[in-house]
Amino acid sequence: MIQEYDLRLPPETAADELRLKAHISQEKGIDGQNINALRILKRSIDARQRQVYVNLRVRAYINEVPADEPFRHTDYPDVSGKPQVVVVGAGPGGLFAALKLIELGLRPVVVERGKDVRERKKDLAQISRTQRVDPESNYSFGEGGAGAYSDGKLYTRSKKRGNVEKILHVFCQHGAPTAILADAHPHIGTDKLPRVIENMRATILRCGGEVHFQTRMDALLVEGDEVKGIVAHTGEQFLGPVILATGHSARDVYRRLAADKVEIEAKGIAVGVRLEHPSELIDRIQYHNREGRGKYLPAAEYSFVTQAAGRGVYSFCMCPGGFVVPAASGPEQIVVNGMSPSNRGSRWSNSGMVVEIRPEDLDDPALDAPASEHPALRMMLLQEQLERLCWLQGNRKQTAPAQRMADFCNRRLSYDLPESSYAPGLVSSPLHFWMPSFIGQRLEQGFRQFGKNARGFLTNEAVMIGMETRTSSPVRILRRPDTLQHVRLRGLFPCGEGAGYAGGIVSAGIDGERCAEAAAQYCEATRQTTY
Repeated sequence: MIQEYDLRLPPETAADELRLKAHISQEKGIDGQNINALRILKRSIDARQRQVYVNLRVRAYINEVPADEPFRHTDYPDVSGKPQVVVVGAGPGGLFAALKLIELGLRPVVVERGKDVRERKKDLAQISRTQRVDPESNYSFGEGGAGAYSDGKLYTRSKKRGNVEKILHVFCQHGAPTAILADAHPHIGTDKLPRVIENMRATILRCGGEVHFQTRMDALLVEGDEVKGIVAHTGEQFLGPVILATGHSARDVYRRLAADKVEIEAKGIAVGVRLEHPSELIDRIQYHNREGRGKYLPAAEYSFVTQAAGRGVYSFCMCPGGFVVPAASGPEQIVVNGMSPSNRGSRWSNSGMVVEIRPEDLDDPALDAPASEHPALRMMLLQEQLERLCWLQGNRKQTAPAQRMADFCNRRLSYDLPESSYAPGLVSSPLHFWMPSFIGQRLEQGFRQFGKNARGFLTNEAVMIGMETRTSSPVRILRRPDTLQHVRLRGLFPCGEGAGYAGGIVSAGIDGERCAEAAAQYCEATRQTTY
């Protein structure tokens, strides 16, 4: 017999299978010796009150054993010799597009400008050691995309766009922990995600697909109104319909599309800082306990949102027990992001604290946005302007300008800074002075509100690190909602976060699957032959 129970338990009971089994045995009147296995289906933490509880949905196997794995397998057939589709970019959008193409009987050819996920890690380490960024191998470019080394969080609100569970099950099939199927805010961790990505690549190759690293797309091959493939920087051509999944930092792609008069538009983004607290402080605040999280609770998360002068101010990509990392993708830039290992065990917790910016705000004098001959690139140029300003304030290195949180709100220079997880180092800087008032004043209002919501949050123990600019793509590549093809160019499928249609790993994966389905329909309609 299989029974499912919804339980509300103290953390120490929820964390121990023997205690959990004993609780079910007592509460449900079942002989504990007859409970052969338990499977956690859903898990969330309720910390709204002083007493913290864990909500569980548990499947109990009574007098029988589980006959299936906790995740559903997808069948990936051999597609050698099948019609070919070019996938530009090996981030989550591109990888899930490639796997879906195989599932549909098409042969993916993945072209990635960066290195494979293991080699890429060596270049990331060099940023802190040499203060230099490899423009083709960094936290944005390379196998796995921007999410590979910036946390691997899988929480999404994009349930209306596609099958979230399918994405999570594919991750599990390739080695992700099955806990991601149960947790309310699933998370793989930067220490485990690279191996999962390698396994996904292995599936693509085993099934007859191709993966080309250090191969940058320089141009689309266009005949009339139809895309026939791409040209790489090496001069090599890759032929077939194109799924364009280049990520939110491929600014050369946006410039090329604008120069070729491919229809694009500016898209709203959010800009601000990384805010880093001691993790113990966040634990005490969120769990309402001077002792912090204790033995049985994870590092605490938070989520804040408010309005300031008509624009949203909110926390973004919260990384409990994590690190702040240098996420620039080129010279003369400072960009910061956050990540966490799977155990979320560092001494710090951080999040992006950002202010909403809409395309119509670009004409606000307080934003000081640059002009452009192509209006669709203005938001991207604003990102570049802010990142260079940050680089100048950081002594023209990857040492990031920083200020204590309360000092910022009180408009005082921080004469010293707290210890930080940011490896390249911090330099004290008056962010309140040089940050555009459109952003800085709204951040200050937001911080004061968040300090009221959570006593102790607004503190000089927290440090603001400049700047968080890559929250999403600054450009949207226009596509038809019915076919997902570009509005003018047939055979081109703008995909994922870089095209302006996703906002994280899971939503990019969902969009990648949708674009693969659209490409398959296109191949069927045009009856393309094998290239």
